[in-house]
Amino acid sequence: MTKRFVFYVIFFIIFFSASKPGVCFDDGFGFGNKINGRYFTIYCADGVDPGLIVDKLNVTEAERILAGYPGRIEGSSAQRLAAMVDILFLRACNILEMNVNDFSGILKVCRDQQHLQAIYNKLFEADISAPSFYTYTLNTIYIASSGCARGILGHEIAHAVTSNFFVVQPSHKTAEILSGYVEYQLRKSLE
Repeated sequence: MTKRFVFYVIFFIIFFSASKPGVCFDDGFGFGNKINGRYFTIYCADGVDPGLIVDKLNVTEAERILAGYPGRIEGSSAQRLAAMVDILFLRACNILEMNVNDFSGILKVCRDQQHLQAIYNKLFEADISAPSFYTYTLNTIYIASSGCARGILGHEIAHAVTSNFFVVQPSHKTAEILSGYVEYQLRKSLE
């Protein structure tokens, strides 16, 4: 073998082993409908209607304006879902006063709590009672469609924001306090 061939083999091994985790990882989610937003690629599990999630999130035009989101919340239910998730992301950034404009994450909406539990068990070999969770290593939010409320999703988005804002990850308690604050502010805005 020539030195050039060996160099290319080593280069490809290093390049592909350094790529983002989760690209080829099977988390047990399966296939779903893919929706592209500005900050999140959203996957809705088979049987999950994006229109029902849009209704649960209940993001208003006033929040769109507060978030500085350009454009109206219009289009198909998938387009409206992507816009609402983008708005919640921008609201979380505003509430936390943390700008993460180059953010790109994944949101996976599970069929139900059992589907979410199966994924959590596959990833962490443990049980979960919460309707959602965020994992930094995959930069992915998992949420049960039944628990897909604006406060809950905002809480998980806040975890994504803080994880991608700080160079050193905040402690678990600090991250929960910050995420809880975002959840509180989003719930309060409905009153």
